[in-house]
Amino acid sequence: MKDILGYYLMPHPPIAVPEVGDNRKIKATVDACLDVGRKIKGLAPETIIVVTPHGVMFSDAVAISFGERISGDLSRFRARSVRFEKKIDAGLTREIATLSQADGIPVAKLTEKYLAGYDRRYELDHGTIVPLYFIEKSYSDYELVHITYGLLGGLELYRFGVKIREATRNLGRRAVIIASGDLSHRLTPDGPYPYSPRGREFDEKLLSLLEAGDAEGILNLDPVLVEEAGECALRSVYVLLGSLGGGFTGTRLSYEGPFGVGYGVMSFRAGANDNDAYARLAKASDERRRARAERSNDYVRLARASLEYYFKRRKTMPVPEEGFEELKGRRAAAFVSLKKHGALRGCIGTIVPTKDSLAAEIIENALSAGFRDPRFPPLREAELSETDISVDVLSSPEPARKEDLDPARYGVIVAKGRRRGLLLPALEGVDTVEEQLRIALDKAGISPNEDYLIERFEVKRYREGE
Repeated sequence: MKDILGYYLMPHPPIAVPEVGDNRKIKATVDACLDVGRKIKGLAPETIIVVTPHGVMFSDAVAISFGERISGDLSRFRARSVRFEKKIDAGLTREIATLSQADGIPVAKLTEKYLAGYDRRYELDHGTIVPLYFIEKSYSDYELVHITYGLLGGLELYRFGVKIREATRNLGRRAVIIASGDLSHRLTPDGPYPYSPRGREFDEKLLSLLEAGDAEGILNLDPVLVEEAGECALRSVYVLLGSLGGGFTGTRLSYEGPFGVGYGVMSFRAGANDNDAYARLAKASDERRRARAERSNDYVRLARASLEYYFKRRKTMPVPEEGFEELKGRRAAAFVSLKKHGALRGCIGTIVPTKDSLAAEIIENALSAGFRDPRFPPLREAELSETDISVDVLSSPEPARKEDLDPARYGVIVAKGRRRGLLLPALEGVDTVEEQLRIALDKAGISPNEDYLIERFEVKRYREGE
């Protein structure tokens, strides 16, 4: 049985491709990617596995391309001549999907017919094409496994990477795996995305952990730091970590970010195969979650308890007879928000109290956020350990005029007849009254030209670990 031959982290900036534009400002990135291509030529793999953020992505499944062949180009970046068509390694693709599904990891099998139902095309994305561009300068005699990570938890994606490793060993396939992804998109004030001073902190932290072979540290990066970074590489890295099979070391080949986006190129050496690595990581994650929950306030503790109770018994938890006295002794409207690695996973709440107590309000709204938010599929139990919960308790709304609003302090309710829209305060990217009203009106289906009523309210936000 053969292990994977090579493991790499590669960025995918189209500007690195000379047919797209001037790549001289990221010469170190270009040279490192070309070096990866030469290394892969020396390994002569039968198959290259690419994990990308930019194919067809599902919130609740990993997507794997199942056609006989797949092609794509960089025409959207005005470089139609940069085009690849590759044969899919059907055997390895099937084996990865079969092992994953047998272990409860959801997989979407992408074909042209399947994607037509989503009005999407079956094609290579730039997250795959850019790394292949540099690899094919040295080596092109390979078949492809094309994977788009899903918005699953880190441990679940790690476990998927374990299945990739098992599949290559089962088939004796000579394979290389590429984790495609750019690091922070918020490195500079003049970059294409909103600047965050924590962007560079994230990049250095992640690259250092990868060099040290610290999978546990990567899986437990501060979710606030991850959110501030605005990256697209971390979930690809989770899969890569699982495929490494336990202990590993990383070598940084280059890092730079002159355009405000971090580009990291790394190679990795796997240690001895460690069959217990996932179990240890899962146990450590569970212990940290429990410790964090114990440190949390009653508001988020009750929201999490509501979800845990439902997963165990498939019914709504009654208000506890003991504890939570403050919540049982008052009525208030509340919103419960769920986030996974900084990305919203569900948010449902009430504008006015609908239950006999705030405790009952939180219990019900936690279930609604997990299972009834129409923007997301129902929460799965495997996601709960990697989901952060916050509870917003609303003050009573009061009539307001536009000049009375402040999106950092006040939430807003707009109403016209039976149509109502609400937006919480202090939301990322909502910095002006105009933007706050625009979103709230859109949610309500109210035209800005209509004569509508405005109310404002304040919230007290409770987060886990606080």
